[in-house]
Amino acid sequence: MTSERRVFSLILGIAVLFIFVMPQGIMAGETQVTKDLKSTIDQVIVIVNDEKLKEDPENRREQLRQTINKRFNYNQMAVRALAENWSPRTPQERDDFTRLFRKLLEKSYAKKIETFGTGKVSYKDEVVKGKYAMVQTTVQQQGQSVSLDYKLTLEDGEWKVYDFVIKGVSIISNYRNQFSKAFKKKILSKI
Repeated sequence: MTSERRVFSLILGIAVLFIFVMPQGIMAGETQVTKDLKSTIDQVIVIVNDEKLKEDPENRREQLRQTINKRFNYNQMAVRALAENWSPRTPQERDDFTRLFRKLLEKSYAKKIETFGTGKVSYKDEVVKGKYAMVQTTVQQQGQSVSLDYKLTLEDGEWKVYDFVIKGVSIISNYRNQFSKAFKKKILSKI
């Protein structure tokens, strides 16, 4: 065997080993998680760009809300946003918080979508690890590129968003920090 063939065999062997040993999450191409998310985003873009709905902002916002709600898991978002402050809450407090937090997120996300709606969405990467996934996207708008990544979890056979990261900032982590500070302030003010 010549030295060139040995080098080629070695490279081929390493490549095959790399393929079989590499974690599935790193190798993942576009799978159902991206297809599901893309379907929702496509529906949102149609709603935002619909000329008739632009004349009826209430109806447009309602259609956006219905479309987004099918893909978002607001309960998971609420639990993650309150973090250690979730467990001490009563079931009624949890329900109230989830309902109010959902309304806040619906308005916030819908507003951002209405801003980015005319932009072009590119799907950059997908990482799937068990029941968790992240789909990285970029929105091109008026010469600007904005990264918008979605964190999802698989629940009852459906991929649901539990966090989204805009320009590297996790929305849920941001709220968690704010809520944590508010709870600490409240506790310290009682002392």
